[in-house]
Amino acid sequence: MKEAASFSLNVNGTVSDIEAGGATPLLYILRNDLCLNGPKYGCGLGECGACAVLVDGRPVRSCAVPLKAIGDRKVTTLEGLGKPGHLHVVQRAFIEEAAAQCGYCLNGMIIAIVGLLEATAEPDESDIRAALRHHLCRCGTHMEILAAARRAVAYAKAEKSAGSGTEDRIEVSP
Repeated sequence: MKEAASFSLNVNGTVSDIEAGGATPLLYILRNDLCLNGPKYGCGLGECGACAVLVDGRPVRSCAVPLKAIGDRKVTTLEGLGKPGHLHVVQRAFIEEAAAQCGYCLNGMIIAIVGLLEATAEPDESDIRAALRHHLCRCGTHMEILAAARRAVAYAKAEKSAGSGTEDRIEVSP
């Protein structure tokens, strides 16, 4: 058994000191040590996408990323995308399109679309499908998920043309 080491982890803008083995999957630290429930344990192999998080704005499978690989990079989970009363445009679009049944896969889908919007100025249908191609949903809400992704792209484009940028959040109506 390897000894624990000390890591400083920046998650959702908060730096936490963690004692763990360097090979410990990031997912375990996020869920067990930091009590963040957005990323889900799905397959444990980096195949299903339920555990997706952003690392420096890029979607990664946290079950397959060892803690030691994070270094000083910024990690963003579903919980870090919006604030109470203010959702990220992707979260808002997924709610408005009712793009969930059980919701287990949703974390990864939302993270994938946020990552797509951060990497691609104006993603098209093929970009959306490529971003979601390795995310598994067993409930069959694929059409709603695609509609939500399209809506999120439209919201992001509207924000960009209005000059507010994708960093702004949209207030949720009661």
